[in-house]
Amino acid sequence: MKAKLLLVEDDRSLGETLKERLEKEGYEMVWTVSAQSAKVLAAESKPDLILLDVRLPDGDGFELAEELKSRKDCPPFLFLTAHSGAPERLRGFELGAEEFIPKPFHLKELLIRVKHVLESHKHSIKQAKYSYEGYLLDFYGYCILTPSKEEIHLSKRDCALLNFLVEERGRTVSRDEILDRLWGEEKFPTNRTIDNSIVRLRQAFGDRGEDAIRSVRGVGYQWIGDLKNV
Repeated sequence: MKAKLLLVEDDRSLGETLKERLEKEGYEMVWTVSAQSAKVLAAESKPDLILLDVRLPDGDGFELAEELKSRKDCPPFLFLTAHSGAPERLRGFELGAEEFIPKPFHLKELLIRVKHVLESHKHSIKQAKYSYEGYLLDFYGYCILTPSKEEIHLSKRDCALLNFLVEERGRTVSRDEILDRLWGEEKFPTNRTIDNSIVRLRQAFGDRGEDAIRSVRGVGYQWIGDLKNV
């Protein structure tokens, strides 16, 4: 499956060049020139990585990154900017940027860094699709297709949690394991965060949700639904 990149770059010449080159490298590209449209596209297109310019015609790339980071399931991001002094780099990394690439840059360098960031955030998905009681679990598509053919779209985090439970379905997965695997220490989630994600996943399976994901009091959760590979 192609990784999807959101490029936020108001220099149209550079934007066209980067979009074309990254598409040739096999990435699915979404390109915008403004901060406002980037906010919408980040939510709608669910990119795997965001490439952010700092100076935008309708805002500041740092402020945009800060807003995106406040949302649930913000993808990793890196900065591409001509403003690359020590204060700018420090602010970028404080916001959680994976990389800070000063302009002008060599395209090969950008490709290497993009690949590195994506690989460092990639979760292994051994099996892309399963069926369960008429439902289709599509991990690459971040969705569940109901028996009535309705698509229920999942956030990346919820999809990753579902994938984790399915891959480890022979045992109960503890909340601590889920936190370590999907959130990491820097995100400061709580057990309630996991519980809310489980509720959303069960709701996606309608009245079969409780039969699919079992709660083990004081421990965590286990997938117990009967699955078939697709």
